[in-house]
Amino acid sequence: MTQIPDKLYFKIGEVARITRVKPHVLRYWESEFRIISPKKSLTKQRVYNRRDVELIIEIKRLLYKEKYTLEGAKKKLREFKSPPPANQLNFGFTDERMQKALNAIKSDLHSIRELLVEPAAGPGRVRQG
Repeated sequence: MTQIPDKLYFKIGEVARITRVKPHVLRYWESEFRIISPKKSLTKQRVYNRRDVELIIEIKRLLYKEKYTLEGAKKKLREFKSPPPANQLNFGFTDERMQKALNAIKSDLHSIRELLVEPAAGPGRVRQG
């Protein structure tokens, strides 16, 4: 199994090394598999998230090991893309640690907001100064 480094974002060269798929193939797969959607950095470099890397690994497996056609792999990926249950909180990360970290950040932001609210000024009033 391919080990994905514990990072949120990856440049195309990093994805190529991790997945052992050449950058020109990754760019082609982006055009064929709309589910892969790297963002562009300020310097116009492709920036893939962890989910994109996982999908690329799955596409590679389907095409090279399972011998699916492009169309067959697209159909198979629709199952991989299925949305989480409605009652499950989803931040777009598959890593449970990321969800816990985001929840902690949200809690910290609420605490900061409470510190900014002056008790004597009444609820919802922000301290000036």
